[in-house]
Amino acid sequence: MDKILLGASLGNCVHVGGVVHFLQLAEREGYHTVFLGPAIPVDRIVEEVLRHKPAMVAVGYRLTPENVRPLLAELIDKVHQNGIETTWVFGGTGPVAKVAEETGFFSYISNGTDDIDDSLYFLRNGRRPQEQEKYSDSLVERINDKYPYPLLRHHYGEPSVEKTVAGIEKIADSRVLDIVSVGPDQNTQQFFFHPEKRNPDFEGAGGVPLRTREDFVALKEATQRGNHPLIRCYSGTADVFDMAQLLKDTLNNAWCAVPLCWYNKLDGRGDRDIDTSVREAVELMRWHAERGIPVEANEPHHWGLRDAHDTMSVAMSYIAALNAKNAGVRHYISQYMFNVPNTLSFPMDLARVLAMVELVESLHDDTFTTYRQTRAGLPFLSADLDVAKGQLAATTFLQMTIQPHIIHVVGFCEAEHIASPEDVIESCKIVRGVIKTTLEDRVDLAKDPRVIERKNQLIREVRYLLSFICAFYGRDDALTRPEVIADCIKRGFIDAPHIVKGGEFVGNLYTTVIGGRCVAYDRQAGRELTERERLQGLCTPQEWAAVTAPAVQAQD
Repeated sequence: MDKILLGASLGNCVHVGGVVHFLQLAEREGYHTVFLGPAIPVDRIVEEVLRHKPAMVAVGYRLTPENVRPLLAELIDKVHQNGIETTWVFGGTGPVAKVAEETGFFSYISNGTDDIDDSLYFLRNGRRPQEQEKYSDSLVERINDKYPYPLLRHHYGEPSVEKTVAGIEKIADSRVLDIVSVGPDQNTQQFFFHPEKRNPDFEGAGGVPLRTREDFVALKEATQRGNHPLIRCYSGTADVFDMAQLLKDTLNNAWCAVPLCWYNKLDGRGDRDIDTSVREAVELMRWHAERGIPVEANEPHHWGLRDAHDTMSVAMSYIAALNAKNAGVRHYISQYMFNVPNTLSFPMDLARVLAMVELVESLHDDTFTTYRQTRAGLPFLSADLDVAKGQLAATTFLQMTIQPHIIHVVGFCEAEHIASPEDVIESCKIVRGVIKTTLEDRVDLAKDPRVIERKNQLIREVRYLLSFICAFYGRDDALTRPEVIADCIKRGFIDAPHIVKGGEFVGNLYTTVIGGRCVAYDRQAGRELTERERLQGLCTPQEWAAVTAPAVQAQD
């Protein structure tokens, strides 16, 4: 028999919104709910409890504290008189909730400042999380414990280890963040194992200067309080396997984030050539897969941030996930950065992300599961902090359309200054407010005909590009061959306008935004290009003749 949860507004209170929302959450968690309605007298509540014998009773009251006090006294007295043994929960305004707390009668009290994930935890466990509670140090377990409420992740790292440790402690105590994403400085990422190569002028530039193993340990120890957030750090741009082992041993790195094609000479964030970098990225995925560590290929947004057209970002989302699966990754974090480029319209941006989701999740099977991680694009947020707060809320509303497992919160202040602990906490609260409003019921923007049309168009274009690559190189496994991916970038089949051309990189991609879409564009003809037209312009007539037929057949 299903567990029964009975709910009502108490006494003379007609406000039922809180009770109804709690019952909706309970239904999804497997409860059979009975809603009695507004302004239900104590005798009626007791009568219905005796009749239904519920596992839990939720009562709400949102009027004055003075009026609720005698009602609660009457309720508690009659519950005891009738020998009722069940779990009671209460919801009301702060002052009213304080009166309820004084009774010591209720197992869970919502005063309006708690969040949906608190209610979900209580419904699943029969108690609220406590300070001393043992929290899982596994990302997948944390996701399963909270979903559909997404985990919140935030990038954080100040120009000193001491400040960063103190900041993590403050963030953990606030209990608003689930994952601290450490931001190391470039000297850490590139020269941690080669201190003689560090440039002292760049100390703390872009993040925390982690110089010893003990520095990493101190960051992990700082998370062991409050809600015990998970902690993770970006991969290095050199000595990547040594860095991976260090992060595993010191942070129990929540997951690995490694780009497929970047952190090398292509973007100036490392000294590796593109061939070495792609090969090592795949091997780094395999290294983590063998140790059961989830992997994120923070790949597609790198192309969007460099003004690649939407087709390219979607294609690289699929190629990155395919390479992770081929490397044996079981749990894959698929990052969907919205607002790149920042001139995309919301409907067309959503269509782009939905195309990514559909293609990436087509890879799902018993060996490969993906988790949706969304975030705002950095260029989207204004340097006017008040404006940026509104933008952060707006993009979070859009992101909730795809029901993310993780939201990578971008601090509202990022365009103006690095995030302090207070900025991290405030940004998370803004995002949590949007989640609270949209988790249960929202407008489904994914059903907009314009969004569906653009999503399908992108999927067709991406399939053409992928088929072309396989046909050009004459290999069904071309998309998982590091040497093929590197050669595609050199030839411009995979391209972005910000890649410096000349020498080994000969692509000619130019893009512009038309109707909220970022498209490949022919400046001479003054029109956008299909993938077929763009790719044909990169081939000799002989090359094109050799690949056109199979590519067209694959597209059809």
